[in-house]
Order: sequence, then C-alpha cells, then structure tokens
Amino acid sequence: MPIEISKDQMACTIPAVQQFIQEEFEIEIGELKARFLIEFFAKEIGPLAFNQGVDEAEAYFRAKIEDLKGACFEPKE
Repeated sequence: MPIEISKDQMACTIPAVQQFIQEEFEIEIGELKARFLIEFFAKEIGPLAFNQGVDEAEAYFRAKIEDLKGACFEPKE
C-alpha cells in the first residue's frame, strides 16, 4: 500500500529533497527527479515505516492492556 502524498506535501518536500541531494552529493536535481525520488521512497519505504509504526502501537497498547488489571485493582478491606 503506497503512501499518498498530497500536492501541498509534495510542494513542501521537493525543495527539501533538492537541498539534501545538493548538500550531500553536490548534485543539482530538478523538480521532476525530486518528485520521482519522493514517490520511489514513498512506495518502497513508506509501507515499512507504516508497518513499524503499527507494530510499535500494538506493543504499546498490549502493554497497557496487560497492566489494566493492576491499574484498576482496588484491594478489598
């Protein structure tokens, strides 16, 4: 499932990618090449990052559910 990037997000991201490529590799790239790079990473790496986020959220909520009894327990007097 590729990540959809809005026009506004793309407009903000293209200059950042161009600047990164210029600073790191001393290569100037145009908007089209920057767009292709962004789309490639969104397609190839986006799902990995998304799945990692889902796994981390699941682990977090499982830990909270496991502690639910301890957090809600009232000892009988």
